[in-house]
Amino acid sequence: MRFRTVVAYRLCRHVLIGPVLYLWGRPKFVGRDNLPRRGPFVVAANHLAVLDSFYLVLAARRPVIFFAKNEYFARTGVVGRMQRWFFSLLGQIPVDRNGGATASAALEQAIGIVQGGNAWGIHPEGTRSPDGRLYRGRTGAVRVALATGVPIVPVAITGTSRHTGVP
Repeated sequence: MRFRTVVAYRLCRHVLIGPVLYLWGRPKFVGRDNLPRRGPFVVAANHLAVLDSFYLVLAARRPVIFFAKNEYFARTGVVGRMQRWFFSLLGQIPVDRNGGATASAALEQAIGIVQGGNAWGIHPEGTRSPDGRLYRGRTGAVRVALATGVPIVPVAITGTSRHTGVP
């Protein structure tokens, strides 16, 4: 993982974003010892709210690189440039959520992250759940795990949707 990505992660986790999330969301992490502190793995979590990936990084206590939808990297204007800069700085991987061959390049990047000894996270449903239920997942997590031989750590995220109005 690049030095600037590690520095940005630490700055966001310990100074800019993490403390705010702890105060605002009051997260409770159950079973966080199942998330390895070292070595490569794939973490697959459900997705209820925009902040799920941020809370998951707090639970993991280490950088986790995620897929981020292409729209975060393609938006125009000042907001688009800020999103692109932020997600790129943190090492997030743009992915075309149409799946199949359109996601192949992103999956290759994910394989490289895991082969480099890092943690990679994915929300297999491909998007946030509109009603809090778990929907059919896609195969990316399994494909990366099979290609690299690393474990998949399943994670259930609850409670984050209370800030979005989802039941």
